[in-house]
Order: sequence, then C-alpha cells, then structure tokens
Amino acid sequence: MFIPSDQGASAPTIPPATTPLPPPSNDTETVRHLLFGSLTAVQSTIRVLHKRGYAEPNDWSQPISTGRPNEVMAILTKRVRLESPV
Repeated sequence: MFIPSDQGASAPTIPPATTPLPPPSNDTETVRHLLFGSLTAVQSTIRVLHKRGYAEPNDWSQPISTGRPNEVMAILTKRVRLESPV
C-alpha cells in the first residue's frame, strides 16, 4: 500500500472511466470499488478487507487526492464470481 511521503506534492490524475477492463467470463464479472475518506480511513478499510480475505492491499490503486481537504480515494478493480440464484 502506498503511503505518501510528501502531502504537498501534486496529485496524480484519476484514470479515465474508459480504461479497458478484461472481458467477463460466463461465471465472473468485473466490479470496481471506490473508497473515499482520509488517508488513515482508506488505509484502515483496505487492511480490514484484506484481513477478511477480500483483496490484497497491493491490488488497490495508490491513494489519489480528490482535491478536498484531507480526502483521498483508492480504486480496486476485481473480478468476482457470480453466484447462481437459489
């Protein structure tokens, strides 16, 4: 997980929504998770999701400044298995 060493540095740009994603298979689909909050809250949430076995911390993007004071966002693109209805 990325921890910025210089809070005053310019923020990277947000990747465009048109970034190509791998095509879904018959039993999986791609989802994108967005986390917004303070750097501490975002990092804490990523750790909780890792402890629950959902995603590796390195699978998330580096925190991206939203331009709002004390707010960053992180993005996770994940392939999930579709469950058939019961």
